[in-house]
Amino acid sequence: MINLEKCKDEFIKYTEQFDLEEIKLKRKQLHSLRVMQISNMIAKSLDLTEEEIQIATLIGLLHDVGRFAQYKKYKTFQDSKSIDHADLGVEILQENDYIKKFLQDEIWIDTILIAIKNHNKYKIEKGLNKKKEIFCKIIRDADKADIMFEGANIFWNNPSEIREIETAKLNSLLYQTVKKHKMIERKKLDKESGLDSMIIMLCFVFDLNFRKTFQIIEEQKSIDTIFNKFKFEDDQTKKYVTEIQNTITQYIKENEG
Repeated sequence: MINLEKCKDEFIKYTEQFDLEEIKLKRKQLHSLRVMQISNMIAKSLDLTEEEIQIATLIGLLHDVGRFAQYKKYKTFQDSKSIDHADLGVEILQENDYIKKFLQDEIWIDTILIAIKNHNKYKIEKGLNKKKEIFCKIIRDADKADIMFEGANIFWNNPSEIREIETAKLNSLLYQTVKKHKMIERKKLDKESGLDSMIIMLCFVFDLNFRKTFQIIEEQKSIDTIFNKFKFEDDQTKKYVTEIQNTITQYIKENEG
C-alpha cells in the first residue's frame, strides 16, 4: 500500500526547490494537489481495487512534476516553445530512481510513467493494455477537469486579458470543430488568440472518458463561470460563442447522468 500523505510531503519537498514566490509555479503546485484529489474521486467511481485507486491518485500528484524544471529553464509553460513537460516529468522520475521516493513496488512504475507521459498528448498512444489505458484516461480526465476549474477561477481575470478576448474574432475552424464534438489540434492553427486558447481549453470536454468527470465539472459550474466573464463585441463571434456554450453545456448534461 502507498502512504499518500508521505508522497504528498515528498512532492511538496521537491517543488520547494523552486521559486514558489513565482505565482505561476505556486499555481502548478496547487494544481497538482487538486488533480491528485480529482484522480482519487474518478478512480473511486470505477471498478478498481484499493491499490489501483492509490496508484491513480499518485499519478495525479506526479503528472506535472516536469513543469517546475520546465519553467525554471525556459520561463514558459508552452511546450511548443520549450520542452514537452510530460516527457520531462518522466525523465525526472527516472533519474536516479527518484520515483522510488514515492513507491517501491516496481510492478507499477511502468504504468505510472506511461500515464504521465500520455497525460498531455492529443491522443493516448496505441498498443497499451486496458489497465494502462484506464490510468491514462483517469489522469487525462482529472487534469482537464482542474484546468476547467482554473479557467473559471484563475485565468482571464485581468481586465486587459478580458478586453483582448472580448474584442477578438473567433477562428471559424474552432467553431466547426466544436460542432463536431472534437478537440482542437493547436498545430492546425496558424495563429492563436486569447479567445482561441479559451475555446481550445473548453473543448477538452470532448475528450473526457468518465461520468464522474462530467459531474465534477458540472458541480464546479466551470463552463458558465468562464463564459459569463465576457461580453463579446463582434456579432459573428457572439453568435459562435453562444452556440459553443450551448453545445458544450448540452454535451456535459448528456454525459453526466
